[in-house]
Amino acid sequence: MPLFVIGIAGLALCAALSLALGARSVPLSTVADALFGDGHGRDAIAVTGLRLPRTVVGLAVGAALGVAGAVAQGITRNALASPTTLGINAGAGFAVVTAIYVFQLTRPVEYLWFAFAGAAGAALFAQALARRAGDIDPVRLALGGTVLQLVLLSWTSAVMLASKRTLDEARFWLAGSLSGRTLDVLWPVLPMIVIGLVAALAISPALNALALGDDSAQALGVPVARIRLAGGLAVVLLAGSAVAVAGPVAFIGLAAPHLIRPLLGGDHRLLVPGCLIAGPLLLLAADVLGRLVVRPSELEVGIVTAFLGAPLLALLARKVAR
Repeated sequence: MPLFVIGIAGLALCAALSLALGARSVPLSTVADALFGDGHGRDAIAVTGLRLPRTVVGLAVGAALGVAGAVAQGITRNALASPTTLGINAGAGFAVVTAIYVFQLTRPVEYLWFAFAGAAGAALFAQALARRAGDIDPVRLALGGTVLQLVLLSWTSAVMLASKRTLDEARFWLAGSLSGRTLDVLWPVLPMIVIGLVAALAISPALNALALGDDSAQALGVPVARIRLAGGLAVVLLAGSAVAVAGPVAFIGLAAPHLIRPLLGGDHRLLVPGCLIAGPLLLLAADVLGRLVVRPSELEVGIVTAFLGAPLLALLARKVAR
């Protein structure tokens, strides 16, 4: 479809800008030489050693968050659902801060499995709160995730206030960042991202039936409980992996589906692949913007997405209320 071609072209442009722009701008010709092994010097080292891993991590994290948001909204039938509102980000943050406090961790690669475990634990707890008569109530799931998020954020703040060292170590990760992320951080969770993406694409036709309501979906022969469980697991794999790598980046999972729906409609067979493109496009664009607005310093990408996403959330809340 033409829109997918345009989206891929836009994503390629964002990736090229991510390689070229930063504290020191590098000409695109130098970027191309560095990628194909013909470049030498400081600029080439900056491209291949720092910006290329950062861009690859941004592509993977953005894709995971975008698709996780689409699936979360599909299984909950809630337009405001996302990894943030389901408590997944807060669970990962609480686990990482606690691990830093208890085990004296100092490197992002050491946070990975604590973050993933915290995200999974929060998602399972939110689903337990949402169970009613053996089934998961979508409204209770969204409300339970929101309450859990608030509780975990409070506990996280308490732990950080109790230890200045923990505050110093955790604050940049909690802001959500691609800075300093190497492929060594991505490789351990990449298989889980791939599994989550495959699962999300596989259940996308069934998500269309869920949008009609549980009774209608069951009448069409869709195993509602299994699809919702599979969707929940996909969200945990995708969002947990993304948060483990880059920290709790907000609003990408919420914004990507709402950006794609007016263009491709509500068919999840198109929506999920669309978010696979829109998620990394939004994340890389926010990361590049964060490098430019206070150059030669930079804003963490999580701060940029939060700043841009807050008005979006307010508009969406008004739209849903209407």
